[in-house]
Amino acid sequence: MQQLYIGLMSGTSLDGVDAVLVAFGNDEPALLARHYHSFNTPLRSELLALHHPSNNELHRTQIVGNQLAHLYAQSIVPLLQQTGIQAHQICAIGCHGQTIRHCPEHGYTLQIGNAALLAELTNIEVVNDFRSRDIAAGGQGAPLVPAFHDRVLRHPAIHRVIINIGGISNVTNLSPHVPTSGFDCGPGNLLMDAWCDRHLGSAYDKNGAWAATGKVLPDLLSRMLTEPFFTAAPPKSSGRDLFNMNWLTTKLHGDERAEDVQATLLELSCISIAQSIEQYCAGVQEIYVCGGGAHNQTLRNRLTQLLPGSTLQTTNALGVDGDYLEAIAFAWLAQQTIEGNPGNLPLVTGAKHPCVLGAIHPA
Repeated sequence: MQQLYIGLMSGTSLDGVDAVLVAFGNDEPALLARHYHSFNTPLRSELLALHHPSNNELHRTQIVGNQLAHLYAQSIVPLLQQTGIQAHQICAIGCHGQTIRHCPEHGYTLQIGNAALLAELTNIEVVNDFRSRDIAAGGQGAPLVPAFHDRVLRHPAIHRVIINIGGISNVTNLSPHVPTSGFDCGPGNLLMDAWCDRHLGSAYDKNGAWAATGKVLPDLLSRMLTEPFFTAAPPKSSGRDLFNMNWLTTKLHGDERAEDVQATLLELSCISIAQSIEQYCAGVQEIYVCGGGAHNQTLRNRLTQLLPGSTLQTTNALGVDGDYLEAIAFAWLAQQTIEGNPGNLPLVTGAKHPCVLGAIHPA
């Protein structure tokens, strides 16, 4: 029998919500419907502000969490309309929520979105807070998607690596006959997006066209690469708590051309990914890219140059839509939770043992 789940993903890039309706059966997950709902400027600005201590932030966090719940509920309506499926036919919603703090070194992570309200608005059971249980078991709580990569993208004889380039980049190592591993590499799009917004007023650098007009600044790149995160051994995860505009400002002298900084930020993303693969994924044959960064042709071209021994394509070549792969993964993680199955990979997160993840909010 097929089971129907909804997955909702709003990631570190803070661009909007990816929503999917997925059927799980004996075969591979079937993507029945997809929908993207962008964040408006005031919501995105408030989410960015909440990443830093500020006035009345506890109240503001709860108010924004309620706003997100309404936005998530609105994102689900088109999925049901596209398919003619009714809410009562859905087993559960897997909702990642919006990360405001990710501090596993202090034993916590915070994703907001008021799952109880989402359950009330949709009349569908909601699973959220996937990361906390892994952190309670000594893990990083992230990345969680490598477990799904292992489920749907592994090949019995071909060594594959999956690169997910969202706000933060992470890699999943799918080597035949070897347990799956993976970890965050460093900034993916978030610093490039922030710099582009500051200087061009654009949310992102389409196809990396602006970065392509600049020159990589070796000294700036070297200063950025001194960040201890890059040389730390896995398991490791990161986010805006570390990589943000304040971090970038400390690396700048102030007289750099804006386009050269953008080119250097793109190089930083590519170098941190390539070095991670060279160090921890030796012998890789096929590399597949997903996430928003997969649309950045300048970035993909540079990765191809840095990783000449492997073919590099998007996960669409494997039949999995790279724009919605994370949302599909959280639909799958919700299914794991509802069925009482572990959703984490301790080798990836560093948890002491496999855990059933998430908190369930009945309809």
